[in-house]
Amino acid sequence: MSYQRTQSFNSRRQKNWSRNQNTVAYVSAIKLGPVAHTVLVALMITVLGLIYLTQATKATSYDYATEKIDSQIAELNTQKNDLQIENAKLTALETVKNSSVASTMTTPASTDYVSQ
Repeated sequence: MSYQRTQSFNSRRQKNWSRNQNTVAYVSAIKLGPVAHTVLVALMITVLGLIYLTQATKATSYDYATEKIDSQIAELNTQKNDLQIENAKLTALETVKNSSVASTMTTPASTDYVSQ
């Protein structure tokens, strides 16, 4: 059997099309000039700049929040240290008051102050 080409058969290879390539070319009906392209590029840059600024502002607000929390932590640590010292003083006084030496002490009969 032999095959012959006919006039109605058009091979893809004759039109320089390769496999998996689209054979339809879409042409836009709207034609933009150089000024319109410049305006569109400027608008895109402006929008991207605004997006960047909103993201940078969010990061800055997080910095302020963390700084506020850090100052609260430092203040609470200071209060904790003060309370630990006060607790140590109060427990020391209670220990001395309830000790055997303090229980054997008596109150003085008279108290005299030195005057110069």
